[in-house]
Amino acid sequence: MAPQKDSLAWETLESGVAYSCPGFDVRNEDVRLPDGTETDFDYITEPESVVVLPFTEDGDVVIIEEWRQAVSRVSRGLPVGGVEPVDDDLAAAARRELVEETGYEAARVSHLTTVEPANGFADSVHHYFVAYDCVPTGEQELDHNETIRPTTTTFDGLREEIADDGVYDGRTVLGVLYYELLGE
Repeated sequence: MAPQKDSLAWETLESGVAYSCPGFDVRNEDVRLPDGTETDFDYITEPESVVVLPFTEDGDVVIIEEWRQAVSRVSRGLPVGGVEPVDDDLAAAARRELVEETGYEAARVSHLTTVEPANGFADSVHHYFVAYDCVPTGEQELDHNETIRPTTTTFDGLREEIADDGVYDGRTVLGVLYYELLGE
């Protein structure tokens, strides 16, 4: 998104990567605030991602159970992954991530919404897709640092698990809420 011309806008004086690792960078910028104050600002920068809410032919939801080192536990949630140069478009990225993380393929995918989930400290953009008539067709193609177990549940079961504080992954919670709100 292009910088806005607004009286609230900050002017970027200098920008560079303070720390880089697989998956994201930490960027440091020297900025001038609207009142003329000069300061610095750090944020996480990462590629755009797709989040997939996949429904099987029977109407169940394909979810993943994945080890999350940052919180030292298995997390239940939706398949999520970064958009890659090989992807023709966002729908292709959603289809690819679904296959890679679950081994399921979708007959059809539909864009649900796009959000900036943490724009106070990250430039993350998440594109939500609903995948329909998903069938298991092959093996997972996990990245070197992924340990994922695909499973299925009912949509009502997933929603109840969220309501009972059993799902902590914010992308999953948001996807279910948007699906409930916007439907198809």
